[in-house]
Amino acid sequence: MAKLSRELKAKGINIIDLSLGEPDFKTPEHICNAAVKAMNEGFTKYPPVVGFADLLEAVTIKLKRDNNLDYAPNQVIVSTGAKQSLYNAVMCVVNPGDEVIIPTPFWVTYATQVQLAGGDVKYIRCGIENDFKLKPEQLEAAITPKTRLFMFSSPCNPTGSVYTKEELEALAAVFLQHPQVMIISDEIYEYINYAGHHTSMAQIDGMKDRVLLINGMSKAYAMTGWRLGYMAGPREVIQACERLQGQVTSGANSITEKAAVTALLSDLGPTHKMVDAFKQRREYVIGALKKMPGVKVSNPDGAFYAFPDISSFFGKSYGEHKIESDVDMSMYLLHEAHVSTVCGSAFGDGDCIRLSFATSMTNLMEAMERMAAALAKLTPAFAVTT
Repeated sequence: MAKLSRELKAKGINIIDLSLGEPDFKTPEHICNAAVKAMNEGFTKYPPVVGFADLLEAVTIKLKRDNNLDYAPNQVIVSTGAKQSLYNAVMCVVNPGDEVIIPTPFWVTYATQVQLAGGDVKYIRCGIENDFKLKPEQLEAAITPKTRLFMFSSPCNPTGSVYTKEELEALAAVFLQHPQVMIISDEIYEYINYAGHHTSMAQIDGMKDRVLLINGMSKAYAMTGWRLGYMAGPREVIQACERLQGQVTSGANSITEKAAVTALLSDLGPTHKMVDAFKQRREYVIGALKKMPGVKVSNPDGAFYAFPDISSFFGKSYGEHKIESDVDMSMYLLHEAHVSTVCGSAFGDGDCIRLSFATSMTNLMEAMERMAAALAKLTPAFAVTT
């Protein structure tokens, strides 16, 4: 989709890109200034594999301040993005033949990382009727003696669903009956939360020592290009990740690490302003989607995505476009409406597509108008059923 979008843009076609999973805001000035200061002070050499000591300390302060979680600095490691933190965790925990439970929809990288480690992925479908969230009885039914790991995100990419404390407690009650299962809790969208305070699985009684908490700088601080993520968890796993990372990338970017100290310990005012803007965009986009006949959409409580169910259009067509799948729908919207989306099957749900509202309100208003017009051509009055 990205390649096709670029090709169409090169031909002079005005494509509105709703596929990007990154904030459209600039990194706050005080963080950029911290990076310049770090360079001027000579922090341009290799950092330790696990990260600078002051950054590890800053992460522990953040986790205590915002999540009421007590970690020692030696229970933290920083990496070149949350994706590497996830990869490190999977590679150090999963052995060939181990089962890893992933509720769908899920961020696309999870399953691939498990496969790279030689593990077997067991998907659990979580439909729009349950706000794309896993039920305890589903989890219990999926766990076997071979289950080693459970991976999920809250707030979720691609759905924006957020697990409440009560929902996490219900899942934890199941995990407590199966002590061999570890949990990767991907919390990269922690601050982009419209429902209230974030709850981590690590905060639930009895779970902290089994949780690998993943977070990073990309989303909350608009630092996608700076590439810094971190993991907090049991000391033995952190040590294993250090050994692995030392043979892959070594330490993360030294300048980014120093800027991240400032980001983690400074006022979150810029982040809150960004989230306020996302919330306004969310309300507009969800409202617009709900007005489109045939589209079913939940109200995301976090992140900056809508994940509408467009399966009612399967079997319809307009012109040369036949809609038989989510891929067909994304291609149709790209060519007919000139709006770029991501097919839901990439995230494990072929009934949906993902739209990012991390772009300007002007773009979003135009995109929703184009989509509505394109989808209207597929309604029964116009469609040729295949």
